[in-house]
Amino acid sequence: MTQSMTGFARSEEQLPWCTMSCEIRSVNQRFLDPNFRLPEALREFEPGLREILRKRIQRGKVDCTFRLVNDPQGTATLQINTALVQQLTVAVQEIATITDTSATLDPVDILKWPGIFQEQEGDHKVIGKATHKVFNATLDELISARQREGDELQKFVTQRLDEIGQIVQHVRISIPKILEANRERLLSRLQELKDELDPVRLEQELIFIAQKADVSEELDRLETHLEEVQRVLLSNGAIGRRLDFLMQELNREANTLSSKAMVADTSLQSVELKVLIEQMREQIQNIE
Repeated sequence: MTQSMTGFARSEEQLPWCTMSCEIRSVNQRFLDPNFRLPEALREFEPGLREILRKRIQRGKVDCTFRLVNDPQGTATLQINTALVQQLTVAVQEIATITDTSATLDPVDILKWPGIFQEQEGDHKVIGKATHKVFNATLDELISARQREGDELQKFVTQRLDEIGQIVQHVRISIPKILEANRERLLSRLQELKDELDPVRLEQELIFIAQKADVSEELDRLETHLEEVQRVLLSNGAIGRRLDFLMQELNREANTLSSKAMVADTSLQSVELKVLIEQMREQIQNIE
C-alpha cells in the first residue's frame, strides 16, 4: 500500500494527576530521522519509543513531542522528597557561609528542582504504560493519515501513467507513417536534383535513416517501466526510492525519444512525456 511521508497526529491520555499528550509530525526525508522531545519524567522511555517507531515507519523526518499538564483537580496527592529539600537547604546555608552573604531558598524555586516530588508507589509503571499507549495510538493515527495521502498520491501517479501510455501508443502508431513520409520526401528531393541515383546506395541510405529514427526499443522500454511502476505502487513497504529510480529511467527514454524525433509531432509528444514524468517525480518525493 502506497504511504506518504507527510502527516500529523495527536492523542491524549488522562492520568490521575495530569494529562499526557503526544504529537507526531512527519515530512519527507531520504531516511528515517526521528526526533523526540520528552519531559524529564518520560526521558527514560525514549529508547523503547524509538524502537517502536523504527518498526512501524521506515522513512521520513519524524518529530515526536510529549507534554504533561498537571491536573489541579486530580485525585493524586503530591509527595515531597523531604531528604532532598533538607540537602538543598544545607547546601544553600554552606554557600552563604562561604560567600559571607545572607542567602535564602525560595520555596517556589525548590519546587522546580528535579526530583523534588517523589513518585507514588506504582506511578512509574502507570506512566510507562500510559506513555506507550498514547504513543501507539498517535502512531496509528499518523500512519492512517499517511496512508490516506498515499492513496491520493497513488491515484495521481496512476493517472499520469495512463497518459504516458497513451502517448507511447500514439508515437508507436505514427512511426511507420513518419518513416514512409520521410522516404517519399527524400526521393522527391533527389528526383528534383536530377542526379543519377545508385539504387543500391539509395536503399542503404534509406535503411540507415530508418534505423536511426527507429524508436521501437525506447517505446518498449517505456512500456516496461510503466508496468514496473504500476507493480511497485501495489507493493508493500517503502517503495519511494524504487519509484524515484524508475522516474530516472523513464526520463532517460523520453530524452532518447526526443533526440530521435523526425517530425514536430514526435517532439511535442516527447516534451509532454517529460512534463508528465516530472510531475510524477515531484509527488513521488513524498512517498515512503
